[in-house]
Amino acid sequence: MFAAVCDGDARKLSELIGQDPGFNVNMGQDEFGRTLLHFACLESGRSAVIPFLLAHPAIDVNLKSRNESTPFNYACRDGHTSCVREMLKDSRVKVNEPDMFGYTPLWWAASEGYFEVLKWWIASGREVDLGILGDWKVDVVRRAMNKRHGDVATLLKRFKKFPGETRHQVRVELGLVDELAAEMFALVIFFSDGLLQIKKRVNTKSKPAARFFRIASRLPLELQMVLCCHVMGSAKEIISGKDSEAAFKILAKLV
Repeated sequence: MFAAVCDGDARKLSELIGQDPGFNVNMGQDEFGRTLLHFACLESGRSAVIPFLLAHPAIDVNLKSRNESTPFNYACRDGHTSCVREMLKDSRVKVNEPDMFGYTPLWWAASEGYFEVLKWWIASGREVDLGILGDWKVDVVRRAMNKRHGDVATLLKRFKKFPGETRHQVRVELGLVDELAAEMFALVIFFSDGLLQIKKRVNTKSKPAARFFRIASRLPLELQMVLCCHVMGSAKEIISGKDSEAAFKILAKLV
């Protein structure tokens, strides 16, 4: 499995996990206590195996190596954008876990000037902890400025002042708004077709139906009307496809 991870061979890794479902996925693979997930985050070319590792029922996504670095910290420290993107999708990943020196993943990304990593981080909607203003060890913006990463410092300053607007602008730049709109539309269709069910006491962090319910409950009235039209199976009669697409793009801006 170690070789499959280092080769970024998702198909092979999936086969091996299937052959040995009891494999200890959290076992250290070297003298530094790094797990398979750590190694997957060490190179962008290995990002394809990350979803398979995250899907393992026994995976500890925040397990630290001997220098107290999580896999996510490794990905941010080395600027592996594709790995960061995969890790940000998992709500279990603690994005602000510091290493043995007290440096967080965001601090490393800003310190090294990984502009694309930070753009995808902001676009993800995950927490962006800029640290304590004036504290050289945790002030992320100051660190970026001291390292002369002007583009990074400007982006983080803009996000701090206008978080919602900046996130939307970044999502537009990355082409993520259309993806989010498509995801919201898919959730509506799945719910309409009975593929998703909303149940009481559901785990809101992991269930698609619960996420759908949270989104729906926050919608402006006009978007709730779009939702109702689709659920009732009468969207074509009441609202045009063009208007529906526009509405879901507005929704993508809100989530």
